[in-house]
Amino acid sequence: MQRLIQAAVDRGASVIHIKAGDVLRARIEGKIVKLSSQVFTEEETLKIALQLIASEKDRDRFDEIRDYDTSWGLKGVGRFRINISRQRGSVMVVMRVIPLNVPTLEELYLPKVLGEIAESDHGLVLVTGAVGTGKSTTQAAMIQWLNERHKKHIVTLEDPIEYLHSDDASTVTQREVGVDTASFHSGLRAALRQDPDVILIGEMRDRATIATALRAGELGQLVISTLPTPTAVGAINYVLAAFPEEEREMARMRMADVLKAVIAQKLLPRKDLDRQIPAVEILRVTGAVRDCILNSGALDEITDLIEGGQEAYGMQSFQQHLQELVRSGMVEYEVARTAAPSPSDFELAMQTLGGAAPDPTRGDIQL
Repeated sequence: MQRLIQAAVDRGASVIHIKAGDVLRARIEGKIVKLSSQVFTEEETLKIALQLIASEKDRDRFDEIRDYDTSWGLKGVGRFRINISRQRGSVMVVMRVIPLNVPTLEELYLPKVLGEIAESDHGLVLVTGAVGTGKSTTQAAMIQWLNERHKKHIVTLEDPIEYLHSDDASTVTQREVGVDTASFHSGLRAALRQDPDVILIGEMRDRATIATALRAGELGQLVISTLPTPTAVGAINYVLAAFPEEEREMARMRMADVLKAVIAQKLLPRKDLDRQIPAVEILRVTGAVRDCILNSGALDEITDLIEGGQEAYGMQSFQQHLQELVRSGMVEYEVARTAAPSPSDFELAMQTLGGAAPDPTRGDIQL
């Protein structure tokens, strides 16, 4: 098993797929490719799955398990986020590769303003996006930024723990849901009694966790968490919708006071390298944005405030960042156009800025 995983990582795999009745497959450069000709038997796949489960108790009750999440490390290769499930009555394993070293904001091609956002002394910062868009990696890079520069106590609540943070200028306490604490909510409540400066929540899955996160921000901690929404405005709506109607106005006021920033992201194939690059929308809560949050009918105005706040506050819309990625030569025009919230608006903006669609006779971009 370890030789197979080593070989997959050496080939540049980001995700490894092991399934009974199929060959070894991996996602490389965004595509699922075959890495072997040998077909896994049910017995082989089951043996691999059991090796990846650290808990003896969970191994003993494996027949009862239908879906199982954990993390696992291979010395000299990396760590992996593991999902074990069943399909057609047999076992399937999906392993997401996590590099050994925590990447920096610069290495991830993330805007430098994320470091400034991470240095907020209190409040709530949300990192949002669909599954597989690099939210946990962005969170880890922000924690690393703080860890290297500031003397703080950082508490993380993760399911499972992905990147391992060594104590540097800060001390970092990492707790795994299901191992070190029963749930995100119970871990968050305990974290408030652990003298934290910063609390990272891997995911806010329920109203109780969201309410406690808002409370932590009000008490003076900085809370960094993720949501599955594709846009910054969507994240605000998601939080407010978690509360019943009779509590929503109070939640709106708390959100307006506590929210510091929303970082929404999606991953795009990079033009000149076999890797992906994030397209990022950044909302920072100014007085004008706060007024929009308080006014339920004005949330749609936030996108205009994002675009207008680029120079003064380091904000940017998806469209602004996509234009920048194309003009810098990092992303193909058509890739950016397809990823834009409004492809037609993107085309018009590129033309206004001096860019145009690729010339079909040359296959390049006219700037």
